[in-house]
Amino acid sequence: MNGHEDGAASMGEGAPPRLCVRGLAKHFTLHLRGGARLQVLQDTAFDVRAGECVALAGASGRGKSTLVKCLFGSYGSDAGSLHFESSAGPVDIATATPQRLLALRRRDIAYVSQFLRAVPRVPALDVVAQRLVDADPLPPSDDLDDATHARCMAAARDVARGLFARLNLPPALWDLPPATFSGGEQQRVNIARGFVQPARLLLLDEPTASLDAANRRVVIELIHEAKAQGAAVVGIFHDEEVRDAVADRRVELG
Repeated sequence: MNGHEDGAASMGEGAPPRLCVRGLAKHFTLHLRGGARLQVLQDTAFDVRAGECVALAGASGRGKSTLVKCLFGSYGSDAGSLHFESSAGPVDIATATPQRLLALRRRDIAYVSQFLRAVPRVPALDVVAQRLVDADPLPPSDDLDDATHARCMAAARDVARGLFARLNLPPALWDLPPATFSGGEQQRVNIARGFVQPARLLLLDEPTASLDAANRRVVIELIHEAKAQGAAVVGIFHDEEVRDAVADRRVELG
């Protein structure tokens, strides 16, 4: 089996899994190498419960980032199921329609990747605030009247300011587009965007990359707070100190 679990019993022991991965397989075709087939994941299986953090472990190239992208729906899978208890009921992420995936990402699944992908010329505050507005159970932000949208954005910007302050992002940058920021500054915007909306499933791919010790401690605090709010967390942590501070169990890939 490509996915071996170890670690202490989690705080959610005995509760139904929030995420249930079974028989997941994923390969890539290397077209520049004569169509060679690279099997990255094979028969991967594990569960994650609300309020626990599962750390993905294994050597480089064992499929950790690929697995996270399958859970986010960025990559399709060759076989298997990804059963997730969303706020709207059970769904198999592996077979969900693009429309359902977009709805899951708006309200239930948050993803902090290693790189920030933001719309050019949008201020950092709005990059974070817009996610909170989109996750609101009101109609989609595109359908809100101007006054309602303005009120929602103003409230969301206040929440974003609080996160930026916790993450020590200089206030002078808050109203600037993050494309001009340093790697560490962009990562802090990325983290704020991932944590601004409480998620049922939180996916983390090296969230503390490019961060100094003080901001790594803030991220550890944010992960613990997300777990306390009931998030199921799946993460990749090459920083052993961070992994040991937040992970309840490890799943070894390979």
